[in-house]
Amino acid sequence: MSLRPVRSITPAKPTMEGAGVKLHRAFGFGETEAFDPFLLFDDFRNENPEDYLAGFPWHPHRGIETITYVLAGSVAHGDSLGNRGTLSAGDVQWMTAGSGIMHQEMPTGDDTGRMHGFQLWANLPSSLKMTDPRYQDIPGSEVPEIVDDDGTVVRVIVGDFWGKTGPVDGIAASPRYLDISVPPGKRKVLPIETTRHAFAYVFAGSGTFRDTSEPFGVLMEHEGPNGEEVLVREQAGDRSLVLFDSGDEVVVQAGDEGVRFLLVSGEPIREPVAWYGPIVMNTRDELRQAITDLQSGTFIK
Repeated sequence: MSLRPVRSITPAKPTMEGAGVKLHRAFGFGETEAFDPFLLFDDFRNENPEDYLAGFPWHPHRGIETITYVLAGSVAHGDSLGNRGTLSAGDVQWMTAGSGIMHQEMPTGDDTGRMHGFQLWANLPSSLKMTDPRYQDIPGSEVPEIVDDDGTVVRVIVGDFWGKTGPVDGIAASPRYLDISVPPGKRKVLPIETTRHAFAYVFAGSGTFRDTSEPFGVLMEHEGPNGEEVLVREQAGDRSLVLFDSGDEVVVQAGDEGVRFLLVSGEPIREPVAWYGPIVMNTRDELRQAITDLQSGTFIK
């Protein structure tokens, strides 16, 4: 077994999307190779309704899949094909935009005004860029939950893990999407196939994702004031993105308050990426065609 080294630990950055929704972006728009087949990851967490109620009005998607996971509040969605629905706490939506869809997502807070969820974009290979759009709306009650002997809890949203299979299926990159809670002070070893790219996103508590035998912290290389290499210990806290290198397992050591994080992995597609907002194709010519389709009213196939 080979432990995956940590390539980087970076904080998610505040940004604004849609009609004025304040959120934090862990990665996206240009950072494709290290995260392939994933394109973008947003944490839309807020307790002030003025910062999210404007939502994400009608916008196009082509060539990608969007994965929405709601933890608090709700998200009402609709599209140009007449589909409508609402995602509540614990629910998941995996939308394959394929050849093209017009879509909107409008968040609402819970009784205290709190809204929290994540959206992940996954790329489609060239052979499936123009496939028919489809939805997989999964109620939280259908997401299997595993409780290990030490109290670790894993919700299996997509893929196989510890003998359970997530309810989302038929996804090109064979992804695995897990919501993991590790109790205070516990250490867990989590398998990931060596062929996959993988990242973790911490959203509660803190922990170390260790690539050494050191008892505390991850050794990370930094540049000192005179250009020298410096090794320092780093913990991954709230809104931290942990990018892993290759290997077949990840180790996490939970901090004093425990740690909750998403662990996401997938088979890289390794194809050219041409990107224009929510439209992701392989070539600039395909992007130009998508824009022409939008302008001529032929975007929806």
